[in-house]
Amino acid sequence: MNYNYIAVLLWAAASVSAPRLSQAAEEKLKPALGQTLVEEGASQPGVIALFDGKELTGWTGDPRLWSVRDGAITGQTTPENPAKGNTFLIWTNGTVDDFELRCSFKIIANNDKGFANSGIQYRSKVLDANNWVVGGYQADMEAGPTYSGILYEERMTRGIMAARGEKVVWTSDCNKQVTGSLGTADELGKVIKPGDWNDYVVIAKGKHLQHFINGKQTVDVTDDCESKRAMSGVLALQLHAGQPMTVQFRNFRLRKLSSVSASASSDEEIQKLQGIWQATSGQANGDALPSEMIATIVLTVKGTNYTSVIGERNDKGFLSIDSTKQPKQMDVHVESGDNPHLLGIYETGPDHLRLCFATESPDRPKSFSKGNDQGYLLLDYKRKKE
Repeated sequence: MNYNYIAVLLWAAASVSAPRLSQAAEEKLKPALGQTLVEEGASQPGVIALFDGKELTGWTGDPRLWSVRDGAITGQTTPENPAKGNTFLIWTNGTVDDFELRCSFKIIANNDKGFANSGIQYRSKVLDANNWVVGGYQADMEAGPTYSGILYEERMTRGIMAARGEKVVWTSDCNKQVTGSLGTADELGKVIKPGDWNDYVVIAKGKHLQHFINGKQTVDVTDDCESKRAMSGVLALQLHAGQPMTVQFRNFRLRKLSSVSASASSDEEIQKLQGIWQATSGQANGDALPSEMIATIVLTVKGTNYTSVIGERNDKGFLSIDSTKQPKQMDVHVESGDNPHLLGIYETGPDHLRLCFATESPDRPKSFSKGNDQGYLLLDYKRKKE
């Protein structure tokens, strides 16, 4: 066994590409997942309707611009009745934190520029109640080819938090790191029907945010930027200033997810990982790593950032964890290399850390058993005194 090769796999796995499904297989699986998300209906336990198809009870917005038409919430601007700035229809029956939202939308550019833009605000803030102005996370939509499905931060500082097709981690120091792809923007855009009804799904759980249009996931965002992220807030619909346009929404359903604070739990767990860790033993593909290699392996965790020293090699990236799972899960987002996202599990004590990663397998390890052989890396660390 080439142990120098295995060392390169450690953490960054920068020189190895994990086995992937064929493109044909991926195309078969992705619609199936997305279709389940879209078609699971309001009959689910805990699902509430936010709009009755008749009147805007439970919503507030500029009555000149918002109405009910053909059973749909309708926002419309005209040359005679423009929006002076981006304005919003705000849901008044509560706030949202962890949730799954489903609706259908149709957006039409009533102008020769082809411009129409709107969005679903969530976990947002009311910035000007008198003029119905809201800021925060937005599931974007437009009549054009670029922005539908993205995550945009309205009236805040981060702007486009994830373009269509991006997997993104916003790090603890509030920098954007693109960690993977859900497909190209053009490929995902082909499922969106211009000028017709489209299904939108937004899922927010803890710091993890996902958007889907017509069964295709368009963004996947982990927001570790504590100073800027939002864990709860208002729900609202945008009507963009500018050229005359019409946007409509129907079939609004909301399901609140577990009230357990994954964020607080994860923050506590991240604190347990802080510091410098020296490897004490390890296995790759079921075989023990030699002691001379183990002695060179040092891991440093600061916030959600990590660096790994393996002999003369240095790798770095960002990690995210889910301590609510058993065993606890760790995802490693590598700054560079052919395998930018490693799936793993972990356990930790005051001075001990154990990690197990899939380096050549597409499946997350299920246990720390020595029976995990082909495609798995198991490492034990002890905390170094600084």
